[in-house]
Amino acid sequence: MAAAELERLRMAGAGMAIAVLTSGGDAQGMNAAVRAVTRMGIYVGAKVFLIYEGYEGLVEGGDNIKQANWLSVSNIIQLGGTVIGSARCKAFTTRAGRLRAARNLVEHGITNLCVIGGDGSLTGADIFRSEWAGLLEELVREGLISEEVARKNCRLNIVGLVGSIDNDFCGTDMTIGTDSALHRIMEVVDAITTTAQSHQRTFVLEVMGRHCGYLALVSGLASGADWLFIPESPPEDGWEDLMCERLGETRSRGSRLNIIIIAEGAIDRSGKPITSNYVKDLVVQRLGFDTRVTVLGHVQRGGTPSAFDRVLSSKMGMEAVMALLEATPDTPACVVSLSGNQSVRLPLMECVQVTKDVQKAMDEKRFEEAIQLRGRSFENNWNIYKLLAHQKPAQEKSPFSMAILNVGAPAAGMNAAVRSAVRIGICQGHTIYVVSDGFEGLAKGQIREVGWHDVAGWLGRGGSMLGTKRTLPKTCMEKIVENVRKFNIQGLLVIGGFEVGSGGPGWLWASRGILLGCGSGCRASISQSPGCLQAYEGVLQLVEARGQYEELCIVMCVIPATISNNVPGTDFSLGSDTAVNAAMESCDRIKQSASGTKRRVFIVETMGGYCGYLSTVTGIAVGADAAYVYEDPFTIHDLKANVEHLTDKMKTDIQRGLVLRNEKCHEHYTTEFLYNLYSSEGKGIFDCRINVLGHLQQGGAPTPFDRNYGTKLGVKAVLWMSEKLQQVYSKGRVFANSGDTACVIGLRKKVVAFSPVTELKKVTDFEHRLPQEQWWLNLRLMLKMLANYQISLTEYISGQMEHVTRRTLSIEKGF
Repeated sequence: MAAAELERLRMAGAGMAIAVLTSGGDAQGMNAAVRAVTRMGIYVGAKVFLIYEGYEGLVEGGDNIKQANWLSVSNIIQLGGTVIGSARCKAFTTRAGRLRAARNLVEHGITNLCVIGGDGSLTGADIFRSEWAGLLEELVREGLISEEVARKNCRLNIVGLVGSIDNDFCGTDMTIGTDSALHRIMEVVDAITTTAQSHQRTFVLEVMGRHCGYLALVSGLASGADWLFIPESPPEDGWEDLMCERLGETRSRGSRLNIIIIAEGAIDRSGKPITSNYVKDLVVQRLGFDTRVTVLGHVQRGGTPSAFDRVLSSKMGMEAVMALLEATPDTPACVVSLSGNQSVRLPLMECVQVTKDVQKAMDEKRFEEAIQLRGRSFENNWNIYKLLAHQKPAQEKSPFSMAILNVGAPAAGMNAAVRSAVRIGICQGHTIYVVSDGFEGLAKGQIREVGWHDVAGWLGRGGSMLGTKRTLPKTCMEKIVENVRKFNIQGLLVIGGFEVGSGGPGWLWASRGILLGCGSGCRASISQSPGCLQAYEGVLQLVEARGQYEELCIVMCVIPATISNNVPGTDFSLGSDTAVNAAMESCDRIKQSASGTKRRVFIVETMGGYCGYLSTVTGIAVGADAAYVYEDPFTIHDLKANVEHLTDKMKTDIQRGLVLRNEKCHEHYTTEFLYNLYSSEGKGIFDCRINVLGHLQQGGAPTPFDRNYGTKLGVKAVLWMSEKLQQVYSKGRVFANSGDTACVIGLRKKVVAFSPVTELKKVTDFEHRLPQEQWWLNLRLMLKMLANYQISLTEYISGQMEHVTRRTLSIEKGF
């Protein structure tokens, strides 16, 4: 795109008026979307209006439609619900109501409308758009507006953002609010699990999902539920007997609890509702188990949005403004959707139609088709759940044995990956070993065979149940080879990362107990430690030693697991989502503490080594004023500009600041240096505090995303290894010496890919432990723009076009 075109696009914002409203059921993340639409609109020179109480406010007009400024949406990104309100509106379903709404928009000169809501709300917006010309003609006939006003406002542009915790809209991988709802569900499941174990109880958990079972399905997969009911796939006739039989088998093997998850819209094959109380009574009557029902209800809608929902909503909100800027008379109403890690625009009504097709298939009892229409992700989740929930005897014993180990720093989701890998390996008939303490344990022979039930209850555990060490194979290669030979290991699954070891000021301060709230006393100069490489280079060393040791000619796979998200070959590493949420929650509390003291700037140090992913994504999620990272070089002039920005900010009602710093973003501009600089330059205007998050980012229970992601990667990795083992098996032995038999499994956009470690070596910066290309860098401009930095729109769009390819309609949910 030429510079002149970009400048013309920027000028297109001048004179525009954009309105944003939220409609239907509320969803966490709506406020982040409202904030992004408002600030992006103001940045490009448009007037932005907030419409309160949804379509009702649009129809009623008056004080329900207010022009917004930059500060109107400050400090709302962390709030649940919607601060501009949402209400059902019967009047808008009538032409008379839409006529009043049109008059209210015209009075404010608004011809661009962003609607955040479900498919019903978005359908209503499209109807409004299609009637717009006729509504204006009627207003002219009635003398309510002049012909000149009608000509000036002759076209209404519509863009939709899907806000629905059910994830029931086809055309997007995730809707706003879904991830946060899963967080609420998993918090309840984890809490209930502890009490259920104490009393040997069965719990029936009812979650939302009248027409879509996504919440039930993903929470069932992420919790390892014993039984699952979703409306898209009713159980076969006679399910009562089978369910009770499986619950009894689980108890007979030593389990002290059972978890059953049921979507509120669950039905049997004849379409009769299956209620949570019916399931409870069934278990009590047939098995005599102490059984309780928990209906989560609107708890799932409440609470603070997750980091994913905040970033997703921010990306979608900014893309919505771009869609309105670029709209032409021939542009159909569009919906901004998520495809992989990119925002895309799709025709609104085509997506709505496919969404309706799913319900039609369910109504007509075409359940297999309904699951397929939900998309690949839904279908994969369902198939994996059925594979892992209950043990099924392998058709035949395979000749292969695999070993699984964790390497490097612990990362949330490791245990989920081990569990699914063990269970799918057993389903394949393989002998499965687990190794304690990484490569060091492999060298010492800390290897044991495991069964199906040995990994029960691992899904929700943080850290590493197997234990991890940072030892690399080259330090004990002979002993590793000896044990590979001794146990006849033919496949090696390594779960770990590629990041710096513990070191630097963040680590030392945390180890001294000064984890949070460091004040002016934190002035020590502490040197950085070099750290070490982990799973990725460990497997690379084994591959490079194949020429010397024939025993290492085996199939190997790396599942990236590191909070830093710096492993080449994948967009996301296990543990990074949990780490971002941990950092975000801490920053939310820090911001809250500043609301009372006023005129205070917090400098927060995050982990990540040289990789700035944690700082950047956390910065977007908490509305940080700046986030310094190694990949985006900065100078003393940039620091000065940031101080001036915060000085100006203290003159407003928002008298606080939050600055994030990646632990190795700069050799000289350390956290202590930033503290001293900000304290000196802000003297008399604001004071500073330091907070080092440290190992807090590595701890805690995995998020739903990391549990689900780890489960899927474990399954897909073992299936790939099984296929490779068959290919290289000949005359009773495995001989794998080609590059494609040792790979990193990763998610690239929305496709699972296996990349040879030898190929990835070419695109890796080993000195700084970084991939040479990182997709998330395009988020940097979004962070700066929403923080009110004076960057050009040209720079923003150039960055987007470099990393994003807009796509035509592809209503297919991904991995």
